[in-house]
Amino acid sequence: MNKSVSELKVLVVDDLPLIVEELCEFLQSSGYHCVPCHSSTQAIEQFSADQEIALVVCDLHMPDYDGLELMRALKAIAGPQRLFEAIMLTGRANKQDVIKALREGFADYYQKPVDLSELLEGVQRQEAAVLERRRSYQHLGDLNQKLQFLADSIDDLYQDLDKARGLGAHRRATDVDPEVEPDNLPTLFNKLSPRQLDVARLVSKGKTNYQIACELGITENTVKLYVSQVLRLTHMHNRTQLALALSPSTSPLHQRVTAH
Repeated sequence: MNKSVSELKVLVVDDLPLIVEELCEFLQSSGYHCVPCHSSTQAIEQFSADQEIALVVCDLHMPDYDGLELMRALKAIAGPQRLFEAIMLTGRANKQDVIKALREGFADYYQKPVDLSELLEGVQRQEAAVLERRRSYQHLGDLNQKLQFLADSIDDLYQDLDKARGLGAHRRATDVDPEVEPDNLPTLFNKLSPRQLDVARLVSKGKTNYQIACELGITENTVKLYVSQVLRLTHMHNRTQLALALSPSTSPLHQRVTAH
């Protein structure tokens, strides 16, 4: 009966070729595709080139870069999007080495000579952890897409409502900030929808989310979505920066913000 093969590849790193060979042979017989490396430099190259590597088993003490330095390099390559877990192997680690390794991001460690059955259990645990984190990230991504769709749909509904009330295709005349006429808006606001621009103007007046919700007849959560969209689309970091950008064009603060 054939064993199922894991969808995650294992990077096996040790400066002793016999250990790499033994570990790879054992893990491959247990259903893992292994990528053998005999140095940290080689491991960094392989990790960069192969996006399917999501598990790392590496020695702590190696001649070029030790396991801690390797871990830092792999995290820099992976960034926030690529998920992986690492297990450290060591023949002479003291308590401080172990603490440093765990703080650096290693999920587990094993003393050499390694009990292969224990190591397999550890690899399986980290495989499950990576897969669970992937599912969570996918779920969050789906939720964000649904929230974006909901916000866009709400925006369309309010535009249709304004039209039905005979208040124009864009926005109510009373919503226009007398200090900033539409023609004088900074160009970075051109990409905003009418409803997003309504929210931006009210934010620039110092209104709270609750006050904006009451004035526009929407919920506070919907206001939060709009504010988040406005900041993202205009590449601004906070409400204060947004308010300065919508201040009168003669204002020095307005000129400083819109110049970037």
